[in-house]
Amino acid sequence: MAGRFAPRPTRTTVRGGHVAVGAGVPRQAAGPGRVRDWAPDGPLDLGLVLGPLRRGPADPTFRATPDGSVWRATRTPAGPGTLRVCAYGGGVRGEAWGPGAEWLLERLPELLGAADDPSAFVPRHRLLAMTRHRRPGLRLTRSGLVLESLIPSILEQKVTTDEAYRAWRLLVRKYGEPAPGPAPGRMYVMPAPRTWALIPSWEWHRAGVDNKRASTILRAVRVAARLEEAVRMEPVAARARLEVVPGVGPWTSAETVQRSHGAADEVTVGDLHLPGIVGWALAGDRDADDAVMLELLEPYAGQRHRAARLILLSGRVPGRRAPKMPRWDIGQF
Repeated sequence: MAGRFAPRPTRTTVRGGHVAVGAGVPRQAAGPGRVRDWAPDGPLDLGLVLGPLRRGPADPTFRATPDGSVWRATRTPAGPGTLRVCAYGGGVRGEAWGPGAEWLLERLPELLGAADDPSAFVPRHRLLAMTRHRRPGLRLTRSGLVLESLIPSILEQKVTTDEAYRAWRLLVRKYGEPAPGPAPGRMYVMPAPRTWALIPSWEWHRAGVDNKRASTILRAVRVAARLEEAVRMEPVAARARLEVVPGVGPWTSAETVQRSHGAADEVTVGDLHLPGIVGWALAGDRDADDAVMLELLEPYAGQRHRAARLILLSGRVPGRRAPKMPRWDIGQF
């Protein structure tokens, strides 16, 4: 009888109600997409600009293909959408599919850094001057979407990046929906806020997400509309709104607005590695803490996040003095 009938969706009980899990949403037919051409006013490196939106090499919402195209599957205010961006000559072409296609193309220039002003950065260290010269296509992206940056940032709290990337990949593939249009295989749009709220506790556990991070995400998605409103605020005010959610602190809010707002001055504090990297690059101090890092970045006030990005791109990082942080998979317990 195998194969003669479509499998029935698995059902589970969540908070007294029933919700279909793993039922699967059929991928939309690959019809013609909407197209927009845009010419940037300076050098543009798609990998550098859009790279921060990628959460690991197997991110189901992001794909870079051998032809140089970058694909994004995202949930817009108008619905799910898939965006393909490719550079040609001195211009960029965006092609989009799904209910969110028009929204994605309308905001394509901001996504590619049109609202960013690289000329506002004045290097005061030789290392940063050389790195900017070698990476002229660096611009700060502005996605215009808060939740899609907030949730993976919460997953990255106090764990290794491998653990966070794995959790994001498993949860999006299981509870997201297939990307609209002719997207590369296994690309998915992240779940809607209500779907995040209905994920059973044992599925968070299987993905390696502890109760503290899962609870923070559940609190965030309950006020998703209010958090998305923060995209129209200045970065400082947006961070203040995000930090009203218990479990969202300065590290998480900074990581979010750097992507959602293209915030050039919102430097990440509370990071395990960044202070030592900045201290080593600018002053030879591998033991620098947040206070020392902020003091070293003070000459770049207004552009501190860009300065940190350039330091990371320079490749000048201190050598390891201890083994990597051990990885613990709580899903095995």
